[in-house]
Amino acid sequence: MVPTYQDGVSRRDGRPTFVLVHGVHSSSYAWSPVLQRLALLGHRALAVDLPGHGPNAGFPLSYQAPQDLEAFSAQPSPLAGVSLQDNVTHVVEAVRRVAEYGPVILVGTSGGGATISGVGNTVPDLISRIVYVSAWCCVELPSVADYLATLGHRDIASAMVNWRSADPQFLLMTKEALMADATDEQFRAFLNILEPADSARVLTDDARVRADTWGRIPRAYIRFSLDRAIPLAMQDRMIAEADALTPENPFQVHTVDTSHVGVQLRPGEIAEILDKLA
Repeated sequence: MVPTYQDGVSRRDGRPTFVLVHGVHSSSYAWSPVLQRLALLGHRALAVDLPGHGPNAGFPLSYQAPQDLEAFSAQPSPLAGVSLQDNVTHVVEAVRRVAEYGPVILVGTSGGGATISGVGNTVPDLISRIVYVSAWCCVELPSVADYLATLGHRDIASAMVNWRSADPQFLLMTKEALMADATDEQFRAFLNILEPADSARVLTDDARVRADTWGRIPRAYIRFSLDRAIPLAMQDRMIAEADALTPENPFQVHTVDTSHVGVQLRPGEIAEILDKLA
């Protein structure tokens, strides 16, 4: 049944709504530059805060200045019990609500890819298109952690990160990994929107896509050619694995020359691609 207003007019107007999902240690604010560009292009969009993020994020007192690094390092993550399924359930509810008004285009970046995969597995008929923006799409391997292991990253258990560190080595390595094409000022601004707490489970839980559900949804992948957190070869591997799983419904592929945090650095280009996909 198509929902209607009290005067009997259908709520559906045929226009899509973008539902945007962030990655680990992040929040809906990461999408703010893209949201602005989508609005200027006449689109409606919702950036979701996953459980324990955004207004509900955990910022321990030891993280405030002056920092108590000993206490912070001993602080367990308040999100340790949050599972990938918790994230999926949260986004499914958002998708159900906006689907009352028309088609839904589900978009995820970075670790948000695991969440949107789970949503696609769960409610494929509510999603008109699913878009990975340099995001993890697990096909042949069970989890993001398993794909990271193929890159030599086996220690992903840290669910608390001190993004406010002034250690030069930490800053250098983090910028190289996440935002190498940014200025130092852009990079520091980005660090200050990250959240210290997350759950390792969102990276270790099973996130594989299913051919019979997720595989039916038209899909697109926006590759970030300068990404060092999810290298271009890894992005291409996941695209190829998915296309082999459902060859009759391959990824539509686009490329933006930017690093892992391209949603902050190239929002206009990303919004233009999403506009065309709509």
